[in-house]
Parts: sequence; structure tokens; C-alpha cells
Amino acid sequence: MALKKSIEGDTRFFKWLMEAGYPELGAFSNAIRGDVEALHWLFNNRYEWLGIIVNAIDGIENAYQWLTKAGLTADMMFALACRKDSKAIKWLEDHDLILYLMMADEVYKVNEQLSAEMGGPYVWH
Repeated sequence: MALKKSIEGDTRFFKWLMEAGYPELGAFSNAIRGDVEALHWLFNNRYEWLGIIVNAIDGIENAYQWLTKAGLTADMMFALACRKDSKAIKWLEDHDLILYLMMADEVYKVNEQLSAEMGGPYVWH
């Protein structure tokens, strides 16, 4: 839940993630919010898969292919659900991945907000 709150932009939860030993989740939440430095940090600090999820959320086809080849189906469905893909949402529901659904809904809201602020359909990294 701290990750979801950090994705929402609540800096108290971002700070908690960082201080509690989860810098990858703090960077992940910031990368979702369009922080390019956070995305680079993920790729440079052995959390490439989180960076790839961010890229998949942004609709980058190579990221979907990588997640599929790596067998990270739940992560791929999460990324698709962040874009309101109905099949992915149903898949997450069928697998009782409620937290993924909650986070995907928040990511969608964040992307809509960023899109409105920046004038594009999604924030590209």
C-alpha cells in the first residue's frame, strides 16, 4: 500500500520506501510519474525489470515482448491494466491480484493527469 500511495504522489510514503530499504520501489513510483532519472536508476541498479514495466506502461512494444519472454505474465497484465486494457483487468481479477488492480487504477489516474498537463496520451520516458 505504501507503493500505491507513493505512486499517488504522497511524498511521505516515497520517503518511507526509501528509508525502509525499498529504494527500488521509490524509484519505480517516481519513474511511473515521469521521472527519467528514477527510470535510469532502476536500469543502472539491477532493477531493470521494474524499468521495463514502466516502459510497458508507457506502451513500448519491446517492453511487452521482454516481459512475455521472461515469463512475467502478472507484470505484463499489470502494465496493460494501467492502460485500462479490459482483458488484462479481467486476468488480474481472475487471479485475485487485487493490489495490482488498485495500483493499476492509480497509475491510470496519474497518467491521465500527466497527459492533461503535458498534452500527450501518456508520458514517454
